[in-house]
Amino acid sequence: MKSGNYQEVPMQESREKWFRSHLLDREIELKELYEMPQQDLDLIMAETAEFRSDFGNRDRNLGKFCTAGYFLELARIIDKRRLEG
Repeated sequence: MKSGNYQEVPMQESREKWFRSHLLDREIELKELYEMPQQDLDLIMAETAEFRSDFGNRDRNLGKFCTAGYFLELARIIDKRRLEG
């Protein structure tokens, strides 16, 4: 590796991932999904699924599109565990 081309790996973001939910009228951190009542979790799944289903959102706001995907997938995992448990 040439020393002139070496770049340090950037530090990870210090802030937790969050999603601004219009249905719940607040910002939600990813870790909050674990303790969220089922009714609110259902709303987050619906809202993030709707956002992800419009591929124009990817072009308009890639960051929010990706974050909505994280929230949707984690909410689905939590929902499935609750149904099985």
